[in-house]
Order: sequence, then C-alpha cells, then structure tokens
Amino acid sequence: MKSFLLIIILSLSLFSLAKAQVKVYRGTSSYSSDVICNISEGKVFKKTSGYSSDIICHVKGNKIYKGTSQYSSDVIYNISDGKVYKGNSSYSSDISFTIKDSKIFKSTSTYSSDVLATIKDGKVYSGNSNYSSDIEFTIDGYVTIEEFLAIWYAVKYFY
Repeated sequence: MKSFLLIIILSLSLFSLAKAQVKVYRGTSSYSSDVICNISEGKVFKKTSGYSSDIICHVKGNKIYKGTSQYSSDVIYNISDGKVYKGNSSYSSDISFTIKDSKIFKSTSTYSSDVLATIKDGKVYSGNSNYSSDIEFTIDGYVTIEEFLAIWYAVKYFY
C-alpha cells in the first residue's frame, strides 16, 4: 500500500513539473515586474498570465503558430535540422535563422559576423557577446528549441 501511494505521489509531482511555467525576464532581472512572457505546455503567454486570451503563440510539433490557431496559414516558423523557416515553408530561400552551437545566425550563415544572439546558461546575449551588459533576456528554466523560438518571437515582436 505504501509503495502504491509513493507511486501516485511521484506521478503527480512529475505531472506538475511537466506543467511548470518557465518565466522569461528582461535582461538579468529576476523580479516579477520584469517578466516579459512565460511559457507553459508549449504556449507563450503575455507577462505572467495563464489566460488563453493572452497566448502570443504556441508550439505544436516542429512549428510555431500565432495565438491559439491551428491553421497552416498561421504558422510563424517551421523548424527542421537547426534551420528556422518562415511560415510553413521548407525552401532554403525562406530560412530566417540557423541555430548552431548555441548561436542564432542570420539566414543560412554560420559566420561569426552574422550571429544575432548567443545562448548560454539560460541567458540570451546580443550578437556574439557574452558580457552581462549585453543580455537581452533570461529564461528561468529548460525549454526545447521550438519553445525557445516561440519565446524569441514573443520577445522580438511583442516587446
């Protein structure tokens, strides 16, 4: 009986961890007033909200959609093999970013002069920098590449 209860408790704990909210802060801040957005269950919400009306975008598979939409016309990014395509496209001419070695590059480039951002220890730095003064935003938990790009979209185009 004790082992059964322990299994139930562990299962509920893991379920609550899976639903955990990851907050995104402005710069190096960790103040609740500096929350830019948060992500929970693949949905990016405005600030600290959890309301469906405040969903900026969401992740489904390897695609990021506007708001709560499921329509192919509302795909913001399509991610495949470190390449981030505009909309629902998979054409090389529609590559917006390339992600490689914790860096986001312009288009298909992997040159250091084309680094848009560097990701290190939950911090997103401008360009090729690793100076604390160049931290654009901080993510307080672990996210997938798709979730990171949904956060990137929310930060870059809504704030």
